[in-house]
Amino acid sequence: MPFLAHQLARARAAGVEHVVLATSYLAEVFEPYFGDGSAHGLRLTYVTEREPLGTGGAIRGAADALDARPGDSVLVLNGDILTGLDIRGLLHRHERARADVTLHLTRVADPRAFGLVPTDPDGRVLAFTEKPRRPEEIVTDQINAGCYVFRREVIDTVPVGRPVSVERETFPGLLAAGALLHGVVDASYWLDLGRPASFVQASADLVRGIVRSPAVPGEPGEHLVLPGAHVEPGARLGGGTVVGAGARVAAGAEVEGTVVLDGARIEEGARVRASMVGAGARVGPRTVLDGAVVGDRADIGADNELRDGARVWCGTTIPDAAIRFSAA
Repeated sequence: MPFLAHQLARARAAGVEHVVLATSYLAEVFEPYFGDGSAHGLRLTYVTEREPLGTGGAIRGAADALDARPGDSVLVLNGDILTGLDIRGLLHRHERARADVTLHLTRVADPRAFGLVPTDPDGRVLAFTEKPRRPEEIVTDQINAGCYVFRREVIDTVPVGRPVSVERETFPGLLAAGALLHGVVDASYWLDLGRPASFVQASADLVRGIVRSPAVPGEPGEHLVLPGAHVEPGARLGGGTVVGAGARVAAGAEVEGTVVLDGARIEEGARVRASMVGAGARVGPRTVLDGAVVGDRADIGADNELRDGARVWCGTTIPDAAIRFSAA
């Protein structure tokens, strides 16, 4: 299922009833799948940017569709973050602090690729450093984790009709104006899905229950075989592998920590680890995939070996024994 289904399910479990989806790139794919949200126990409203206006512009553009009134709390979620955050707890901390904005923060070993957010002992945000470049700029391992709670009227201070970054403009501007920005450091599961490898890891972690989502069917386990899939006796699945509807895994195949999308085929003796196999794609006999991405309807012949970030475009055919090793 789309990653967004997990975010919506977790928001609903936290008591959210109305969600505004601020979309731009591939905006046309959302409404046909999610509809009015009733199937997910929500009311969904769609707001589409005709040209990208940044993180702040997207939030401001969605404001007119909100039901919230001045003084109400508005939860904002980045669309590419999987987290085990206690959303109810974040909302409670925001209201208890009487903050203008509350930010979910997490700690990472290497914060250079993220926005740094130091706080005082009471959780008050002291500064923002977006993707530090020099060692002296790394003043904390706390990073912006992509989930916020705004007071409704604060959103109305974001400029209209031009690109705005909440990380580089809105939050530093509010801080300079004396607003109370509160940071909640949370040690729960957190993963940015900006790379294919992260997407595959997130899927495996959801299947195994390392991070929980009400949208995952059944109990956590080493694999999830969806209705209509066929796994032959003698095939081995593990590591949080998911096998989509209509997909087939042949005898002797080993599939570990992999996303096998609908209608894909893993042939006998293939070994597939930490990879994504697209809808309708085929992985031939004895072929090895390790950290690879195979596009929809691609056909990988027998006795090939693709590793370490190798990517095969949709519809591509690779003959038998054509590639013994490929790195991105």
